[in-house]
Amino acid sequence: MHHDTPLITTIVGGLVFAFALGALALRLRLPPLVGYLTAGILVGPFTPGFQADTVLAPELAELGVILLMFGVGQHFSIKDLLAVKAIAVPGALAQIAFATLLGMGLSHFLGWPPGEGLVFGLALSVASTVVLLRSLEENGWLESGDGKIAVGWLVVEDLVMVITLVLLPAFAGMLNGGQVALSWSQLGWTLAITMAKVAAFVALMLLVGRRFIPWMLEQIVHTGNRELFRLGVLATALGVAYGATQLFQISFALGAFFAGMVLAESPFSHRAAEESLPLREAFAVLFFVSVGMLLDPEVLLNDTGVLLATVFIIVIGKSAMAYGIVRLFRRSHHTSLRIAASLSQIGEFSFILAGLGISLGLLSSRGQALILAGAIVSILLNPMMFALAERYAARSMAKA
Repeated sequence: MHHDTPLITTIVGGLVFAFALGALALRLRLPPLVGYLTAGILVGPFTPGFQADTVLAPELAELGVILLMFGVGQHFSIKDLLAVKAIAVPGALAQIAFATLLGMGLSHFLGWPPGEGLVFGLALSVASTVVLLRSLEENGWLESGDGKIAVGWLVVEDLVMVITLVLLPAFAGMLNGGQVALSWSQLGWTLAITMAKVAAFVALMLLVGRRFIPWMLEQIVHTGNRELFRLGVLATALGVAYGATQLFQISFALGAFFAGMVLAESPFSHRAAEESLPLREAFAVLFFVSVGMLLDPEVLLNDTGVLLATVFIIVIGKSAMAYGIVRLFRRSHHTSLRIAASLSQIGEFSFILAGLGISLGLLSSRGQALILAGAIVSILLNPMMFALAERYAARSMAKA
């Protein structure tokens, strides 16, 4: 008897196609990432044949983001974040502002209204969590000084996007979104509430979570049951991330990151990272498949010139700004190139922001298509950016 099983179909189809095309990409000496994205295009709604569920795929991908950020958090501490705050905070804010202005400039050239230009520019300004972290891991930089700056930068970007997603509906009226504009006092109150929720979550994790979570896992370890320990790790990552979103309106990624930082103080943090690794890798692959599903290939043919300009802003504009900022803080040429390469792509927050812009009437379908296509092209180019950064840095060091 046939049963309608969209969840199983999406997982099986996504992983099978990703495995086949990832292996083919590796055979052709291309990054497996190219195969994963191509798999997403093939199982997406814009190509004939097998189609995965376009609603379930992004939700499955979000699990990969949660587990990935949870694992990264285990390699970090509050001291690590505070150590890079002097460069990560002003750097991320300046880079977001610069990329947003570039996006607004392109939208103005295209004749779009200011509200659409703002959403478009903001979507081009924030890097993908999954892509950045995978790149740092593959190059062995995650726990290096450069990697800590990149992750700190990423955390600041995520916080800015959380605040943006809360405030954008309030500003929709001013930006011609068809809604009633709020007064300045109401906007200030909304921002204050958002910041208070973030502060409350961080305080809860530092005061309660850093004691309870390590204690809980220690009790499980004493039972000698490996299966229960693995379940406890997953429940901690997913539970804290979900609770952060539902109770404090914080992103899944940030919630999981702070849960991992709290767990890092436990003597079993290394074991916890190993136990969550297989699921983390599998769902990260589903993330790239879900990204590929969003691409309408017609955008590549019908809007090529504008797409190239969009990719230029993401890959060159953002990278150049990040490089300049890091150099201003007297960091080495090599570090500046690494940070620039890390940020030369966009991802999940850009998709969320584009979706919100569509729902508020601030973004057109053309703008959303350019954001999605720009994200995929920039993700495909990201390994090359890392390779170029390393080659150029090595050449500069040899000359010195």
